[in-house]
Amino acid sequence: MDRGNAFLKSQIDNAVTHHGMFLSALEAHEEHAEDPRFSDLCSRHLPHMREHQRMLEEYQSQLGGGSAAARTVLGMAVSAARDLADATRESDYARLVGDIVMARRSEDAFKTFREGGRMMGNRTLQEIGDIGERHHDAYVKEANRLVQHMFVEHVQGVDGAARLSALTRLDATI
Repeated sequence: MDRGNAFLKSQIDNAVTHHGMFLSALEAHEEHAEDPRFSDLCSRHLPHMREHQRMLEEYQSQLGGGSAAARTVLGMAVSAARDLADATRESDYARLVGDIVMARRSEDAFKTFREGGRMMGNRTLQEIGDIGERHHDAYVKEANRLVQHMFVEHVQGVDGAARLSALTRLDATI
């Protein structure tokens, strides 16, 4: 196992790759979700997730840049995530569950960066971790609420998107 700066670089490379896959999934789901609540969730969180990706890639560059292999893996992973989002006819429910798993993985990495940065006196790593962890935690909380509603709607045979637009129309008439 690597040690020192080589270990830090490898962990940042991993975070860039995994977060890039999550970002790609959110972008695809914003565009292709059938449930407007899912699309809206993605839309609201995309600016933060793009900022996290930018911060990770900038820090990666400061450390000496990602290796050519890491960039190739990232490109393949992002392409695969887009292909899966487009080709798979899974439900929005299944896609959202997958997004929550990816978000939690990134959240855990950001927590580690925050606390590791704090312990080592690495302010940049600590700030990246703090910002990323907070935003991913907020996303996961909102996504969990939505997936719980979708679960109940699927069990009860209710179309949540249709119910939402009916409620919106009702509110407009009141």
